[in-house]
Amino acid sequence: MKHTLLAAAFCLLFASFAFGQNDEINIIPKPVSVKAHDGVFELTKSTKIIIWDEQARELAEGLNTVLMRQYGFRLKIGVQGSGLKNVIVLMRTNFQDSSEYNLSVKKDVILLTGQQLGLFHCIQSLLQLLPEKNGAKINIKAVSIEDRPRFKYRGMHLDVSRHFMPVDFVKKYIDLMSQYKFNTFHWHLTDDQGWRIEIKKYPRLTEVGSKRPETVSGRVLQPYFGDGVPVEGFYTQEQIRDVVAYAKARYITVIPEIELPGHASAALEAYPQFGCKQDYTYKVQKTWGIFKEVFCPTDETFKFLEDVIDETIALFPDSPYVHIGGDEVLKDHWKESAFVQDLMKRENLKDEHEVQSYFIRRIEKHVNRRGKKIIGWDEILEGGLAPNATVMSWRGIKGGIEAAKAKHDVIMTPTDYAYLDYGQGDTNTEPINIGGYVPLEKVYGYDPIPKELTKDEAKYILGAQGNIWTEYMKTPDKVEYMGFPRILAMAEVGWSSLENKNFADFTRRLNANFARLDKQEVDYRIPEPSGLVNRVLATDEKAELDLSSSVPGAKVFTRSTALRRTKRARRIQNRCRSRCRWASALM
Repeated sequence: MKHTLLAAAFCLLFASFAFGQNDEINIIPKPVSVKAHDGVFELTKSTKIIIWDEQARELAEGLNTVLMRQYGFRLKIGVQGSGLKNVIVLMRTNFQDSSEYNLSVKKDVILLTGQQLGLFHCIQSLLQLLPEKNGAKINIKAVSIEDRPRFKYRGMHLDVSRHFMPVDFVKKYIDLMSQYKFNTFHWHLTDDQGWRIEIKKYPRLTEVGSKRPETVSGRVLQPYFGDGVPVEGFYTQEQIRDVVAYAKARYITVIPEIELPGHASAALEAYPQFGCKQDYTYKVQKTWGIFKEVFCPTDETFKFLEDVIDETIALFPDSPYVHIGGDEVLKDHWKESAFVQDLMKRENLKDEHEVQSYFIRRIEKHVNRRGKKIIGWDEILEGGLAPNATVMSWRGIKGGIEAAKAKHDVIMTPTDYAYLDYGQGDTNTEPINIGGYVPLEKVYGYDPIPKELTKDEAKYILGAQGNIWTEYMKTPDKVEYMGFPRILAMAEVGWSSLENKNFADFTRRLNANFARLDKQEVDYRIPEPSGLVNRVLATDEKAELDLSSSVPGAKVFTRSTALRRTKRARRIQNRCRSRCRWASALM
């Protein structure tokens, strides 16, 4: 008799072991070279931090802040000298790559070398070597590390339009990014469901556009059901400056996104004159999807958008880019607009795709005049690419390949690997999400360089980015659950060399990093045992399944209950105890 095994609900019980209590080097992202040595450096209250110049003092103070929080003491900071022992030395070295660093831990000295940015990254690695304070001694294992990033762009994205996230959480998100050596925060500030950035010249953008009366409840179905809960929120310009400065202190560049010409519902409810249909009722959207509401390419609209961009650029002075969206632009209102059809004749535009290209090119010229570049989602390729645009390839890798072959810079963020709002377990037991399936191992295995590119073409791939869209994430804890530990996998995608990547080794290093996330109260998801997700593994009643934990040191507990037994099926139920995350599998 054959049986199909259907397992529902299994978990990991983390018992009889402590996170971070081993002699392995558990740094994420994995460095280029790690050589462990015999011996330890004992960190004590009498240890001193020696700085090579005053510029390194802020780095030393940052290290002290962590030591105070973790161990309850600060170290004295001094200047360079000779014959020193029991010291942590920050030495400036002019590596070719400003992110490169070396870290040497010996019995009497910890030596950190690099440029300012490299020293910051070096400190992040050193912090991952710090042990839990379970005894009288704080011993750091002797090691030599050489490290540099694979890509110069290593980004994480956060959508705050669908659901607004408080400033404190945005800062926490930035903290976590910096710890894992990301260098770019893509802040998605406007969309159909809410306008979240204060623009003083156009106050109705936030007075009206930041609010919606309710949100679709559960999946988007017809007829529509709302939850009856009003949503609102935006960031003042003062708050944005504060976040940008906070990120800069952590060597994170913040790139703002102002969606255009589509995803404009919130802006058009506030200022309907910038749409093509004056007899149309524009509303901030309460559901998810793609909508017909788009900006009309009139001179008045461009003046409005240029004003918005100017205020935005002033708030993000260190960003080389303004992200202008450019994705999912429905052309219905343009097709129905006499103005747009006349514009097409005057400008010799053969179709509405070229209208979009015309729109993007006009915006790019203004952004370039302000000393910045534009980034757009890969739809900006349609109808002709703006001359200096950087493409963010999200609908797979095709757009990135096309842009790189055309000698345009590219950031790879394909849905199948980099969309961290996609599901990561069985939909029957996971919290509701946008759909799709991007488990931890798939994220980790992504290579941002498409095989279709030559070596010269591959130079246009700046790096990779993970995206978190918040349609189904109302609160920060849900963002954390969907993001972690997949964000750590993305960190390694952007930083570590291909030859150094190994998923089994990565999951081993996750062990210690879960302890760090616990200390920061991150509501991460514990990965399920490998091999049990959404597939039939056997139909033979004598089949044996070898379950292995994806987290070294964890135990897999199962309890089988025959809930249904027919010629086709037997249900296996596994109970979960302790700190766990639910998942399910088809076996």
